[in-house]
Amino acid sequence: MDKTFRMEEELIYKIALTLIPGIGDVLGKKLVAYSGGAEAVFKQKKSALLKIPGIGTIFANAVLRQQVFGQAEAEVYFMEKHGIKPFFYLDDEYPYRLKQCADSPLMLYFKGVADLNPPKIIGIVGTRKPTPFGKDLCTDLVAALQSVQVCVVSGLAYGIDICAHKTCLKQKLSTVGVLAHGLDMVYPALHKPIADEMILNGGLLTDYPSATKPEKENFPRRNRIVAGLCDAIIVVESAVEGGSMITAEIANSYSREVFAFPGRPNEFLSAGCNRLIKDNKAALIENGADLIRMMRWEEDKKPKPVQPELFIELKPEEESVVAVMKDKGNIHIDEISARAGMPVYKISSLLLNLEFAGILQSLPGKMYRLN
Repeated sequence: MDKTFRMEEELIYKIALTLIPGIGDVLGKKLVAYSGGAEAVFKQKKSALLKIPGIGTIFANAVLRQQVFGQAEAEVYFMEKHGIKPFFYLDDEYPYRLKQCADSPLMLYFKGVADLNPPKIIGIVGTRKPTPFGKDLCTDLVAALQSVQVCVVSGLAYGIDICAHKTCLKQKLSTVGVLAHGLDMVYPALHKPIADEMILNGGLLTDYPSATKPEKENFPRRNRIVAGLCDAIIVVESAVEGGSMITAEIANSYSREVFAFPGRPNEFLSAGCNRLIKDNKAALIENGADLIRMMRWEEDKKPKPVQPELFIELKPEEESVVAVMKDKGNIHIDEISARAGMPVYKISSLLLNLEFAGILQSLPGKMYRLN
């Protein structure tokens, strides 16, 4: 069988899995895990499907009806026509930070040139109706981050989102917009020129297939991608309720770093940031330099010391960990565990020993880096 045809056929099965009514990301992953692959899910007998935890008669029947392949095939055609890249959650190119999250999307659709697994990546969120002060905070923050070449993620919405994207383009920083709809449109339409520019200097990302409209319920789901994709989330201005606060809460649940700019107690759009700081759900920052220091990114500019492992005799398991980390830059403990084939509790102990020996350093968000 032609390799290209086979890859396309596999992609149809992967997309079809995401289109089964009622089968979300968590259940979909469970189906794949028990069946051995997306294609295998559709070839299971009903009796086998019913043995999978969480898959009752309704879901089993939905799988067996197999009424989603026409839409899946149309989606593959749309992707090929418009240069859209698919990332299934088991693919190597799937964002590894997002892969750590239990409810991460089964499938992502991406158009652009950005690396979704960069050494440094943050999300900037905030109100859709910022004050001039809030816009200045956002602009100054992004400008300061140019020195450490951070990829910036946001939601392409009015306000702080689009301010962050525009400033990234001006500063020649990679920026990715996460959408709450399919890639056949841009919402709001006013931002299409910026979105087109972002495709050439970053990209647009969504877990929704084409023809999905920007329904209200899609936006909170979109926020989990913003939170999970990043090392840290920065809230610039926000009321006590809103999408930015939802993103910050999700980021905390994912053990991501959260930062917020403080404001005056009587300011409506400072109330959310102040609440996060007061409840110890966000660290206070006043400028980009604070963020760079707290994320320890200024250390990237310092001359690299002679690697201690040249003079220290390592145990075989420690050597395996060091080998996994070489040439990776910052790497999350879960990725080290997966690549080394050892459980996280074992990796934690080895990493601690290697840190004491001066071979590596721990970073915020359970990230590590060789010295």
